[in-house]
Amino acid sequence: MISIIDYGMGNLRSVQKAFEYLGYEAIITHDSNAIDNASHVVLPGVGAFQDAIKALVNRNLVSTIEKQIDAGKPFLGICLGMQLLFEKSYEHGEHKGLGIFNGEIVRFDLSSDYKVPHMGWNEIKIKQGEIFDQDKDDQYVYFVHSYHVKTKDRNIVAATTEYGYEFVAAVCKDNIFATQFHPEKSGDTGLAMLKRFGELK
Repeated sequence: MISIIDYGMGNLRSVQKAFEYLGYEAIITHDSNAIDNASHVVLPGVGAFQDAIKALVNRNLVSTIEKQIDAGKPFLGICLGMQLLFEKSYEHGEHKGLGIFNGEIVRFDLSSDYKVPHMGWNEIKIKQGEIFDQDKDDQYVYFVHSYHVKTKDRNIVAATTEYGYEFVAAVCKDNIFATQFHPEKSGDTGLAMLKRFGELK
């Protein structure tokens, strides 16, 4: 069973529907026991970093997330859910993240030729990661964001893309995977990623 963490932010139903379409049982929950009993855990999210961290703290979900990761359970962060895994964000001030990965979340620093937020389809370049197809060209995925990951730890970078300059589109380490884009909104390419995530043991 796949547990989709509900902390009051993001279109969780679209993630659930994508997994159900692939034949997986997926529940939306903030109950720690239900999350503990799941085989896979997903941390989605859309919105402001500060609000998300407060919501996780208020629902006592920080230790639950850390527990799932420490247990080696397949874990997937999506969009804001990816950003929350890093040390801090500079979205509307400076805010501490979960610190699972080294790095920070910064706003796009772009010329007037590029609109922020970055919205639309971009081709990604896969570097590594079990849930990503490293042999396939022309993989386009859907982004909606104004901030992105900045990290010196190149060992965790799973995919990059370009919007004015190259930035991190996905990361992975051991049992943890995270995407800045929305696989649930990225057609067959995104569904294939979710399918491979669901197949992880």
